Amino acid sequence: MHTHPLSRLRRTWAATAALIALATASAACGGGTPTGGANDAPKTLTYWASNQGATLEFDKEVLTPELAKFEQQTGIKVKLEVVPWTDLLNRILAATTSGQGPDVLNIGNTWSASLQATGGLVQFDTKTMDAVGGKARFLPSALASAGAPGKDPTAVPLYSLAYGLYYNKKHFADAGIDKPPATWEELIEDGKKLTKGDRHGLAIEGASIPENSHHAFVFGQQYGADFFDAAGKPQFDTPQAVTAVKAYVDLMARDKIAAPGNAEYSANQSLKDFATGKASMLMWQSAATSLANLGMKPDEWGVVPVPLPAQPPPGGKKVTSLVAGINIAIFKSTRNRDGALKFVKFMTSDEEQKTLNKTYKSLPPVLPAQQDPAFSTPDQQTFKQILASSAAPLPMVPQESQFETLVGGALKDLFADAAAGRPITEERVKSKLTAAQQRMGQGG
Repeated sequence: MHTHPLSRLRRTWAATAALIALATASAACGGGTPTGGANDAPKTLTYWASNQGATLEFDKEVLTPELAKFEQQTGIKVKLEVVPWTDLLNRILAATTSGQGPDVLNIGNTWSASLQATGGLVQFDTKTMDAVGGKARFLPSALASAGAPGKDPTAVPLYSLAYGLYYNKKHFADAGIDKPPATWEELIEDGKKLTKGDRHGLAIEGASIPENSHHAFVFGQQYGADFFDAAGKPQFDTPQAVTAVKAYVDLMARDKIAAPGNAEYSANQSLKDFATGKASMLMWQSAATSLANLGMKPDEWGVVPVPLPAQPPPGGKKVTSLVAGINIAIFKSTRNRDGALKFVKFMTSDEEQKTLNKTYKSLPPVLPAQQDPAFSTPDQQTFKQILASSAAPLPMVPQESQFETLVGGALKDLFADAAAGRPITEERVKSKLTAAQQRMGQGG
């Protein structure tokens, strides 16, 4: 059965952990294992697609007819390889160093600035961007996740996702709550009303490094925290960051609307708890297919943006999600740059965007394709609204992957403390974030 691409996407973020170390090591040794070889002929392209579906075979079935369509239109044959997330980063880095890679490849969008720093990918300057249809075709927030600020993007968006707050309609009605929470304070208040017996108001993935880092970033933005300063220097333990992280961990520690057992969740168990009625709310990305696969009917749940604090703190931003998704890039070493650009234009065309994003239950980052009725269901409308108005890209700095690993790990430790009944004080949170920042300075 086809499962949602999210599990694949989560592995992308998990895999970012070693990016900088690997990039440095690859650059230092000046070599790498050849991973694809140069093109045999200008009429051929090699494409590394990320694993979006339940299996590599599923993705081959989805993509093969589309690539045949491209060959029919252009005469260019595309050699497809679907690469598992567990291998993709290492292979990209080896190819960046050796110059022996594919012509076109998919990357997780949180890797954008880190891979940009290697210099191995084609920059989408104005002329290059125009060759694939122009900057105006893309959702601005998705394009902002394609490279460092102030620099030309290193890729263009292919699939987009965002976080929303899922809620169980029957649980809310039974508790006498007539609408989903509109503020963070209401979320906690509703969560307390919904927590009874074995059921909790909210399910979280307390041991998931990427999930923790994403929520730390989003709540940090709401409280006016930036985990990197304008020069790209880490600043993990500011008062704003401490307050934001504490507010998230307090869902378990103080408010007790998340079960202590959630501190051990890292494999989408919170999604299952929500689908099976053990939890009434869930902060998740585009979960419709996953919930259906777990036996939940579409009319049993609703989704709204993750609520903001009622009184935004000084410097707080209206951010309810990170901009999540997959980008498509071109290797500088390609011997068929024109063909590669034609292929990127094809993959981001209105027709292909509709076809592929319908299959993977993601949103097209290409604006005209979003008008298709398939992306106008109530939940997709909510995610469109979030991506257009309240989503921000993770810090586009070369050390982003280390931020995910270290801050996500600090939250994992804090949730473990909360589950064990240890007090989660501001001092405790600050000490964990300070330690993460110091490890960043030592290279992780």
